[in-house]
Amino acid sequence: MRSRLYLVMAAPLLLAMPYGTRRSAHSTAATCESLAGVALEGTTITLAQRITEGAFTPAGAPNAITDLPPFCRVAGVIKPTSDSNILFEVWLPLNGWNGRFVGVGNGGWAGNVSYGALAAQIRRGNAAGSTDTGHPAGPGLDQAKFAYQHSERLVDFAWRSVREMTVKAKALTHAFYEKHPDHSYWVGCSTGGKQGLMEAQRFPDDYDGILAGAPANNWTRLMHATVDVTVAGLDSAGRLAPDGLQMLNRAVLSACDKLDAVEDGVLEDPRQCRFDPASLQCKPGSAPGTCLTAGQIATVRRVYGGPRDLRTGAQLYPGLPFGSELGWQVMLNTDRPFPIPLSFYRWIVFADSQWNWKAFDPRRPADYAVIQRADSQYAPLLSAIDPDLGRFRQRGGKLIQYHGWSDQLISAENSTAYYESVLARSGGAKARALRDVQEFYRLYMVPGMLHCAGGPGPNAFDLQTALERWVEQKEAPEAVVATHLTNRVVDRSRPLCPYPRTAIYKGGGDTNDAANFECRDGKQ
Repeated sequence: MRSRLYLVMAAPLLLAMPYGTRRSAHSTAATCESLAGVALEGTTITLAQRITEGAFTPAGAPNAITDLPPFCRVAGVIKPTSDSNILFEVWLPLNGWNGRFVGVGNGGWAGNVSYGALAAQIRRGNAAGSTDTGHPAGPGLDQAKFAYQHSERLVDFAWRSVREMTVKAKALTHAFYEKHPDHSYWVGCSTGGKQGLMEAQRFPDDYDGILAGAPANNWTRLMHATVDVTVAGLDSAGRLAPDGLQMLNRAVLSACDKLDAVEDGVLEDPRQCRFDPASLQCKPGSAPGTCLTAGQIATVRRVYGGPRDLRTGAQLYPGLPFGSELGWQVMLNTDRPFPIPLSFYRWIVFADSQWNWKAFDPRRPADYAVIQRADSQYAPLLSAIDPDLGRFRQRGGKLIQYHGWSDQLISAENSTAYYESVLARSGGAKARALRDVQEFYRLYMVPGMLHCAGGPGPNAFDLQTALERWVEQKEAPEAVVATHLTNRVVDRSRPLCPYPRTAIYKGGGDTNDAANFECRDGKQ
């Protein structure tokens, strides 16, 4: 199949059609206000209004979302059970709809409609839908309090809210335009990435294409791994301050940056790095701030290593890769602890508002037993790790997944592990399995990118367009160009390659120019 290099889109192009001047084949057939009367099972439409001023301010938001085309905003509540209260919104372009519907994902424990993501989609000419997943956002360690003694609301968060929103949003799209969407897509990162994989596994007919970034799909194991890192920060002898993490990161780059033949402050594939933290251990007479203590090195090994089965030593979840060190502070900061996993254990596992996370140690046998029981009980509901994507593939679905190698919140190797599990499920020789899987599922690992965005590596790219071309034109994506911006000016570009291939420098030309790299098979 012909290879094509997709260029990054700095910003989606707006459809240049003044409101009310002309109509297209996909113009509205019903009035926006009439959607308030659409009858949907278990659903109440609470609002249907035109937004034509080019700006919208969500309730409680400090600033307006601007640069919006005219659209119909529909809001409602879905109650699939007596204890459910799923808020959702659908935004429908008033002119120039391109025939696509896009469901957009959430982050963390959700609790809000994703207004920014809705705005991004209607700027592309898409109809779009989002849900709060069935509860309002909670503060800090109370983020998961919504599920305390409300098992149905936990189901809503886990998968039901996205399924319900998708069905209702498509129905409203059909009612407005008097036609079904030509194609439907899911776009999300983090929890949104998990939601996309959950849809592919549970409801393969919902979306033609799914773009899943940095997915929190191995949810219960991720909670285990993250609380393990947080607890590590309690040890005063092993505490790592930002300057210590900077020193560690410099040492990692010094040892491994040149492995990809380009010294650029970014590791193309951190798994090839063989850095030993013991090389930084303080010796008698070492000046303060120039080395790490034995306790600090133990913490570093704990973060890199990830949690293991206390009895067998088997890896339960991957640690954070080399090169991610500058982001560790968010989870090692015990003064302002990372709340997502602590809230999980407080309100769902222990169901105890007084649970003291500082007295909990996942590497203590009694506490580890609690984690094992939680994984057994909640993984079937909250995790999306089933490698069988056969139904999604058979109905023609396409899946693109991406993950930043320097992700500080969800280990990048979680994505490679899931992809490898799908390959193993395909069976046969690895080369044949790879060809088979890549007919419908491709993974892009992004060197130097943090969680969903940012970081020292090229981290701006447009995989959504690549997904649309794959679904609609049968044009499988190959290299996708990513860029890095400083002060809004592109100062580096690099091709992202379908895993397991990586971008290799050709040996000549500017190392900040994607044209001087090519995708090749890397070491496994």
